[in-house]
Amino acid sequence: MTLPFEQQPRESAKAFAAFSSYLSMGPERSLAMVAQKLGKSVGLVERWSRKFDWSSRVQAHATHLAIVEREATEALARGKSAEWLKRQTEVREREWRLHEKCIAAAEKALDVFLAKETVYANLADISRILEVASKMGRLATGMATDRTELVGEDGGPIQIEFEAALRKIYSEPLPGEVVDVTPAQPLALEAP
Repeated sequence: MTLPFEQQPRESAKAFAAFSSYLSMGPERSLAMVAQKLGKSVGLVERWSRKFDWSSRVQAHATHLAIVEREATEALARGKSAEWLKRQTEVREREWRLHEKCIAAAEKALDVFLAKETVYANLADISRILEVASKMGRLATGMATDRTELVGEDGGPIQIEFEAALRKIYSEPLPGEVVDVTPAQPLALEAP
């Protein structure tokens, strides 16, 4: 199946060459310019344009180019995404190996410390090694490295939706925001 901007069945080579010339002229294209460029009459070029629907073929070409460009952009984005995923995996693997080494070093230092042999580390050093190893292990496995818990004044959970609604009700209106104010008592109008 031929694409609309390719040579069509029953379209002569000369008519297709004229269309190709028309298509390549870009937004400034005109039938008169094609006729002049090819040394043909404007009437002949107009007949070819009507018979082979040049305007819709030009639109089909523009649509095709837009699709090709979008697909190329998406392919590039997928490639970059795969590249970053590979890098992320490499970093995770490296951090996991370092985590394992740190745990082993901390265990060895703790064993030496507990055996009261020659001490090269104190409990603070061992604790720090374990803390770093734990953080590296959590990072490598995608786990959170710290836990932040928000609590209300009484130590209970905060209901964010409730607080946001209260702020919206009792705060100043945003610029340009319409505020519906209903007076508590009807206003009395004075007669002139």
